[in-house]
Amino acid sequence: MTNSNKPKTTGYKLTDADFKQINRRSLFGFQLGWNYERMQASGYLYTILPQLRKMYGDGTPELKKMMKLHTQFFNTSNFFNTIVTGIDLALEEEGTDSAETVNGLKAGLMGPLAAIGDAIFAALIPAIFGAIAADMAVKGNPLGVLIWVGASIAVMIFRWSQLKFAYKEGTELVTAMQHRLTALTDATTQLGVFMVGALVATMINVKLAWAPMIGDVKLDFQNNLDMLLPRLLPAVIVLAIYWMLGKKNMTSTKAIFIVLFVSIALSALGVISK
Repeated sequence: MTNSNKPKTTGYKLTDADFKQINRRSLFGFQLGWNYERMQASGYLYTILPQLRKMYGDGTPELKKMMKLHTQFFNTSNFFNTIVTGIDLALEEEGTDSAETVNGLKAGLMGPLAAIGDAIFAALIPAIFGAIAADMAVKGNPLGVLIWVGASIAVMIFRWSQLKFAYKEGTELVTAMQHRLTALTDATTQLGVFMVGALVATMINVKLAWAPMIGDVKLDFQNNLDMLLPRLLPAVIVLAIYWMLGKKNMTSTKAIFIVLFVSIALSALGVISK
């Protein structure tokens, strides 16, 4: 007895040209169809649609079934999405696993990969290389731009290479990764927090310029703050912005303009300085 949940394939095997096409679509089109209902689902289908047509045949019931499956909710890290794609296509290419298996694979991997991918590539790497580039730019060194561009190119190369690796490893990769994802996520999260703290202390150069005179005595509030806790004012500013971003209807763009206008006003009044 045949299982109706097992879509038949044509026996097509992916080629290097297929991998290149998938990677191009992933790099430049994966997020184009993003929406609040199904998030990256349409982008995922767009990425692999030419290969699905080759596997199942154009216009076949099997193709329609898998297209419908791949438009269900999906959301993971942009930097690891082709790992899911590679394993998915390896399973579908064999034609021996049910559609529910493919759907379960996507649902099971998208959460852990989102956590680890965003922690490393959306937070940690930009914080490290962005801080280095910004520090060099402040000092007038143009090499900071090359460092940032080089880091971005390295990330794109990594994204390009992981598809074929995941495809070859298939489901064995899931087992190998399962025991390491939690520990790696925790480690990178802690490192990310450390880097953010270091950025606050080194990159936010704001001091209290207001020092009123009481008789012949000058009150140096900045010196008093430094005696209490060095870099206290930058930490307070970051906490205030963090609190502000937690408010309803507050966006990062609004927060940037608020910080900009408040900084200009307080600087003009002589309250703060660099």
